[in-house]
Amino acid sequence: MKITAQQGKYSVSDIFVCARCGYCCQGETTVSLDQDDQRRMVEELGLDRQTVREKYWRVTGAVVQMKIVDGHCIFYNEQMGCTVHSGRPWRCGEWPLHPSILADPNNFATIRESCPGINRELSYEEFRAILQYLIDEAGRMKC
Repeated sequence: MKITAQQGKYSVSDIFVCARCGYCCQGETTVSLDQDDQRRMVEELGLDRQTVREKYWRVTGAVVQMKIVDGHCIFYNEQMGCTVHSGRPWRCGEWPLHPSILADPNNFATIRESCPGINRELSYEEFRAILQYLIDEAGRMKC
């Protein structure tokens, strides 16, 4: 499959389709939540901010992150995947199409190795051209 940015408009699905495997939700750390992330999450959960803070967030000074439970994000469920998908943090929505892929083919190789949703038919150059096009069009990626 040969794709070049000159062919026209692309969508995220040309380079990535989430397999809902949860690999990106695993680990002992999680992403920080900015004010917009916090607002979206509160709205998605339909709870008051204080309840969400106490039940789901780890707050250290001014840093707000999602809690970790059994080595994964508190919102990850094996059967359902992300239980706050519509209200997830922008960094989660960006993954795995992280801008670091544009700068280093090794980043691309590492991410592609761990993420089954990356289009494996594309070369790094093709993938990079489409991702750059999408970022130029949207500003901030959201998968």
